Amino acid sequence: MAQTQTHFELFELPVSFEIDLSELSQRYRELQRAVHPDKFANASDHERRLSVEKAAAINDAYQTLKLPQKRARYMLELQDVSFDDEKDTALDPAFLMEQIELRESLSELDESDDALEKLTQIMVDIKRRIGDVLQQVSQQFASGELDDKQKYSVKQLVHKMQFLNKLQQEAEFMEENLLDIM
Repeated sequence: MAQTQTHFELFELPVSFEIDLSELSQRYRELQRAVHPDKFANASDHERRLSVEKAAAINDAYQTLKLPQKRARYMLELQDVSFDDEKDTALDPAFLMEQIELRESLSELDESDDALEKLTQIMVDIKRRIGDVLQQVSQQFASGELDDKQKYSVKQLVHKMQFLNKLQQEAEFMEENLLDIM
């Protein structure tokens, strides 16, 4: 495993946003079996350390390729797009307004008699929005090498996914709390 090897090369997958997750998981298990530290129990300290490092690198690559947001971000980074999460905050004002409205809807659920039903509707809406963004990202990457305008567009979509995923996690947390109360 060379250090210049991409995650896609490591798993012997084509560079594509659309990947077969079961194939990825199968290759992950095969790679982890090959470098598992238990196999190196009687090896030298150096070989054991390399085994642990390789296992960690395989795990990191798997986590990156498994999750669509991380995969899209990684694919952009492969095309020399950099991310600065502290400074990259400019998003479409209409999208930001939608996020504010969704967050307000979530915060108002405590005052509602049918909170679980309303939360379910919000979660369906969030899931649909995530699906729409994923479809747009997939279409952009399907065109092959991205030009600068497309890279910027996909970068914006990655940031949108980040917002929506966080909102989804908050909604799932609220759902757990509501179910615990019932």
